[in-house]
Amino acid sequence: MALGTRHLSLLIGLCFACVAWAQTAAPAPDIFAKDLREEIVRTDVTVKDLYGREETRSMPITIFRPAGEGPFPLVVFNHGRAVSDKRATQGRSRPEYVARYLVDKGFVVLAPTRIGYWETYGDFDPEASGACNAMRPEPMSVAASAQVLAAVAYAKKLPYVDASRWIVAGQSVGGLASIATVGRNPPGLLGGINFSGGTGGNPATSPGRPCRPDQLTNYWSGLAKTATVPMVWLYWQNDKYWGEDSPKRWVKAWQDSGGQADLAFFAASGEDGHNGINSDMEHWLPVVDGFLAKLGFARP
Repeated sequence: MALGTRHLSLLIGLCFACVAWAQTAAPAPDIFAKDLREEIVRTDVTVKDLYGREETRSMPITIFRPAGEGPFPLVVFNHGRAVSDKRATQGRSRPEYVARYLVDKGFVVLAPTRIGYWETYGDFDPEASGACNAMRPEPMSVAASAQVLAAVAYAKKLPYVDASRWIVAGQSVGGLASIATVGRNPPGLLGGINFSGGTGGNPATSPGRPCRPDQLTNYWSGLAKTATVPMVWLYWQNDKYWGEDSPKRWVKAWQDSGGQADLAFFAASGEDGHNGINSDMEHWLPVVDGFLAKLGFARP
């Protein structure tokens, strides 16, 4: 699909932002984009882990917003989950490249850094899903989506946010969090965007073969029955976390159970299509543009 002049200019800007994001993914002195009015706030959230242990912690949220007083519609964007040996160095969720695209469209973007990551990394991990052969995706999904809703509750207090019109989006486990949120059918939610969502993958030890993908198939099949808003699911052929087949089965299970989801399945991108949100903006931007336009957000 050909890109217009505005899209091309935006794409170039996003690519520069993407490079900067990739270089600062590990903990580093905080960077703030003044033109995006970037700031960090915190809100308390209570979640349970796989074993039923409940904790209340302070969750950091990075905010990006347009110029002006609003109120603006909201996107809650959710980060992924590094493999275990890299999780301690997973920094603050700061998706500047996506935020620039969404702020340009007139959205406020809230990017929570969920409990168990960055400054809350430690002895409590509500997104652990168990051993590979006995993986349970539901508890982590409930915990992740509870944190999405906590971010929305915080947004309702902000005078420049119209929380009666919001979208949930995310990448990898953040995509899983987005799907789980759609399944909860919260007030004001208009749609969901899933970039490479899933759990249980490890590109180093089992490339393309996630742990118990059938568990996610079954879980999402049930969750779709309570979902009422449309979604777009975006995956890449050479995803080293999920492979080709699992995402297709997952979206079919969602659709067969009544969930509304369009699948955009892209050709191989880079060394690992799991990172297509970064490496293949040229193809996903028009797809997401079209999805947002259908929801009434046609601002270029």
